[in-house]
Amino acid sequence: MKEPEKILEAKDICKAYGKNMVLNQVNLTIKAGEIYGLVGENGAGKSSLMKVITGLTKPTSGEISLFGKKNLEDERNKIGCLIENPALYMDMTARQNLEIQRTQRGIPGKSSIDEVLEIMDLKDAGNKRVKAFSLGMKQRLGIAIALLGRPQLLILDEPINGLDPTKIKYVREVLKNMNEEDGTTILISSHILPELHQLATVYGFIHHGKMLQQITDKELDEKCRRHVHIEVDNVEKASCILDERYPESQIKVYLRNVIKVFGYNKNISDITKELVYGGVGVEKIGYEGEDLEEYYTNLLSEVKSNETA
Repeated sequence: MKEPEKILEAKDICKAYGKNMVLNQVNLTIKAGEIYGLVGENGAGKSSLMKVITGLTKPTSGEISLFGKKNLEDERNKIGCLIENPALYMDMTARQNLEIQRTQRGIPGKSSIDEVLEIMDLKDAGNKRVKAFSLGMKQRLGIAIALLGRPQLLILDEPINGLDPTKIKYVREVLKNMNEEDGTTILISSHILPELHQLATVYGFIHHGKMLQQITDKELDEKCRRHVHIEVDNVEKASCILDERYPESQIKVYLRNVIKVFGYNKNISDITKELVYGGVGVEKIGYEGEDLEEYYTNLLSEVKSNETA
């Protein structure tokens, strides 16, 4: 099976403002069709990284390739972005704002304006001045601007800021449809991690300008899924006992002494008894499992603990 095209590759990206290093040796790869969720605290470097990728600021060092090419000026025409707050002309209408952006970016056809207004549920507000818009409407207009011309790579920095729960769900479905039906690759950051967990297919965790970890949604779900975590002195014998006694559960062996049992919701003391009766020494047993927010919090706590050690 052919490996998906690398849409974005960032190597050893550093960005410093004076002595303040906001990005420190960041490496990032996004493949075609992925929805890459960038996770980090305020000031972690998410917006700075997006600005470097889109050309809004230059890296101090490192290199970026887009769509397999290093001629970034041409390739950046394939990107649509919303970074931090949308830049809008308040005394102009939504349609006029979109027309300015369309003209500046050389996107042919005014029909693209009607298309994105409809996608973002702003068709009836197209001729209204932006200063009369709610915060959520301004945010949706910012997303509409990013969608002009059907970009191949969409970069969205906290796109659901200011949206009510109904519109958050609406925007999520729009992005999912674009990804699944049009093949749009998406890089998105959000501090609302449960929402991001419903959308992203790959995650990058960034802290103090450093990329801590990159993980796929399947790998994350495997780590976060609620299960019985068992550490034993004889993993082969233990897995045979568990397979025989609990055929309805999924038994997986990790490392040399770790077994994880998925789909088991009874008393874990029963497992301990079965293993001990079978001659297996149980060193540790307990329920484990997290959601994205818990996983990130625990990862960050571990990093901060190491920093102060």
